[in-house]
Amino acid sequence: MNVKVISRNVGLALLVSALFMFLSMLVSLFDGRDSAFAPLAISFIITFIFGAFPFIFVRQSSVISQQDGYMIIVLSWLLSFIFGMLPYVLWGGEFSLVNAWFESVSGYTTTGSTILTDVEALPRSLLFWRSSTHFIGGFGVIVFLLLVIPDTSPFRMRLANIELSSLSRVGYRYRSFRIVSIITIVYLGITVLTTVCLMLAGMSFFDAINHAFSIVATGGFSTRNMSLAEFGSTAIDIVAVVFMILSSLHFGLIFTAVASRSLKPLYANPLVRFFLGSMLVLTLLIMADLLVQGGYTDWGRAARDAFFHVASYMTTTGFGMSDNSQWPVLAGLFLMVSVLLGGCSGSTAGGIKADRIYIAMKSLSRQIKYSLHPTAVSHIKVGRHSVSDAEASSVMTYIVLYFMILAVGGFCVLLCGVKPLEAFSGFIASMANAGPGLESISALGTYAAQPAMAKLIYTAGMIFGRLEIYPVIAVAYMMFRRNV
Repeated sequence: MNVKVISRNVGLALLVSALFMFLSMLVSLFDGRDSAFAPLAISFIITFIFGAFPFIFVRQSSVISQQDGYMIIVLSWLLSFIFGMLPYVLWGGEFSLVNAWFESVSGYTTTGSTILTDVEALPRSLLFWRSSTHFIGGFGVIVFLLLVIPDTSPFRMRLANIELSSLSRVGYRYRSFRIVSIITIVYLGITVLTTVCLMLAGMSFFDAINHAFSIVATGGFSTRNMSLAEFGSTAIDIVAVVFMILSSLHFGLIFTAVASRSLKPLYANPLVRFFLGSMLVLTLLIMADLLVQGGYTDWGRAARDAFFHVASYMTTTGFGMSDNSQWPVLAGLFLMVSVLLGGCSGSTAGGIKADRIYIAMKSLSRQIKYSLHPTAVSHIKVGRHSVSDAEASSVMTYIVLYFMILAVGGFCVLLCGVKPLEAFSGFIASMANAGPGLESISALGTYAAQPAMAKLIYTAGMIFGRLEIYPVIAVAYMMFRRNV
């Protein structure tokens, strides 16, 4: 491993966090130096020193191996989690060491779960830092690295290949610098538009920018205890739904649609149609269950509640507009199915990804046809792109591995004394980076009452989900092999 390259670029990732800590300090100064100013200032100094240290004492090198790339990704995230929890620990309140770690990991991985029972007790500067971790995590720590590395560097291309899945790269069809430019333009564009629309819908600027950070990152942190339900505004709910869905679509397709001034790249794409079609089907199923078993008598309210929560769960944002902890079990299970589907590759959404599910279904269909007609020749196609057998096999392997981790993680949480439905839904929501599960940890609930060990297991799921499994396993294997 090239320690010089690793240390310099992990340091750069820490400097990104230090920047947003500094911005949070400015919010504190604007509010007359609230109670979070000192914790944020201390955290900024510590993070900045550790981030800048490699740039002072380590020479720059552009040579990097695949193993170095995986190590940079994993260490950048892990150290961001650790330094990101400093403001919480130093501020105190509900933030014990475990709770601070949980909130930091949940923020950076854009999961949106929280241990806070009173969000509004936090000073505005700490709320801004909390939302900033979503913004950083949604953009991707590695994307920040790619922004400042010269396009001619082989390091840039290697990191681009590692950070972006093969499904995303097929959709972008650009070199690494073009990919980063597209991500940046779309990400910042959605953030600005969401902020403006939320303000027009009735939010204050502070609430709007914080919720925009959550929406564009499909995170879910809110400045209010009751999430979006606190505002009681249909206009705000509509804005949130529109931009949650937009943020979970392939950023390359969004860029193409805007550049061409046509929606055809979106509605003509089979993956987008599959994603939106699945959302509609799950909405209808939940709406029917709410009317039959959920005590709903108003069709309009049942449709609105069902659609909002399916959109919130499926985009892995996790906002709530009503208390879905009282919904029938079947409706809750449909919500967890939507969480597993997740958004599209090339977006900030989590879950298995609609792309992989679509390819898996196509692969299964081809296998059934092959069993009936062994001599027939067929290919898996996603639009105009033919999916190779290697790609299809990789997708199936990933899905099997995903469910294996879900089963093990859910069982481990169960051993901590958590009720079965909460244990498995909580771990599914954590690994899908969605946030809310079922029962007490639903859209308007918190993870405050969960055992400390369960919280640590949930955060492990968040990390596996955000890094998409393989980098974590690769680094663990490298460390194990090195020790052996």
